[in-house]
Amino acid sequence: MQHGRKRFIAGIASVVAVTGISLVPTTPSSAKPDIDDVKTRVDRLYHEAEIATENHHDAELELKGLKADLKGLKADQKSQQQRVNKLSSSVNQAIAAQYEGQSISTTGQLVLSDDPQEFLNELTTLSSYNDTQSQAVSEYSTEADALKIRREATQERSGELADVEKELRENKAEADSKLEEAESLLDDLEAEERERLEETASRSAAPRVTETTPAPETTEAPPASGRAAAAIQYAMAQVGKSYVYGAAGPSSFDCSGLTMMAWGQAGVGLPHSSSAQMSSGSSVSSSDLQPGDLVFYYSPVSHVGIYIGNGQIVHAANPSTGVAIADVFSMPFSGAVRPG
Repeated sequence: MQHGRKRFIAGIASVVAVTGISLVPTTPSSAKPDIDDVKTRVDRLYHEAEIATENHHDAELELKGLKADLKGLKADQKSQQQRVNKLSSSVNQAIAAQYEGQSISTTGQLVLSDDPQEFLNELTTLSSYNDTQSQAVSEYSTEADALKIRREATQERSGELADVEKELRENKAEADSKLEEAESLLDDLEAEERERLEETASRSAAPRVTETTPAPETTEAPPASGRAAAAIQYAMAQVGKSYVYGAAGPSSFDCSGLTMMAWGQAGVGLPHSSSAQMSSGSSVSSSDLQPGDLVFYYSPVSHVGIYIGNGQIVHAANPSTGVAIADVFSMPFSGAVRPG
C-alpha cells in the first residue's frame, strides 16, 4: 500500500509545481481579459483538475483492493477466533476435571474469558497440571498469538482504508475546485470572446508536431486489426462527445474512461486510471507505435489516448475540446503500451 501513498504524493507535488505559477491577471481590473492569457490559465486548470481526477481513480483502485483484503482478514480472524474459543473450552474442561472434588481458592478458579491473554493469565493461578494439559495450554497460547496477529492486521488495514477514503474526498474536492475556477474564468469573458476561445480550443486539438519532440521514425502505421481495430472503432465513434471528469460513457468521458471503454469492446479489461493503464500491456517505443496502442502523457502520468496511426491519437482532451483527434506529440510524451 506504500505505492499508493507515493503515487498520491507525486501527484500532489505535480499539482503544487503547476499551481506555483500565478493565476492573477496582470492587466488592470477594468481592462478586458486577454483571450490568450485566459486560454492558458483555463488549460492549466483543466490539467490540474485532470491530475486530481486521475489520482482519485488510483485511490478508488487502491480502496477496492483494501476492501477485498480487509474482508479476507476479517474472515480469517473470525475463523481463528473460533479455534481459540474451542481450545479455551477444552483447556478449561481439562483443568476443571483435574481439580474435581478439590477445593480451589478464589484466585485459583478458572474463569472463561473472551480475552485470550486474560485466559492465559488465569491459567497461571492454578498450582499445576499434567503434561497433556500442558500441551493443550501451549497449543492454546500459540493459537491466541496467531489471533492477536490477525487482529492487528485487520486494524492496520482498516486504518489504511480510512486514509484512502480521505484521499478520495481530497482528490474530488481538488478536481471540483480547479474546474470551478476554470468555469469562473470563462464566465467572466464576454460572449464573443468566449466563442473565440472555444474556436481556439478546437483548433488546438488539430494535429500538430511540437518543436521539442521528434515525430515517430515510421511514416505510416500498419492498419489496425483484431482487438486493436475494435478499440479504435469504438473510440472514434465517440469523437465530438463531451469530456466530464470521472466519466466512462456513454455520453461523456474522461481520458482513462475512454480508453477503458474502448479496449473493453475488444474484450480487454483496463482499470479506470491512466497511470494504472500504463502497466496493462507491453511497453513500446514512440518509433514502434501501432494503431490501438495506449499513449501516455506528463510526469507523473495523468493523461492517456489511443494511437490511431499516421502520428495521431484519439483522446478525451478536456471540457473545452471533448473527445477529439490530436497529434501524438501535442502533449509531453511519457510512454506507450500495447494492451492485450
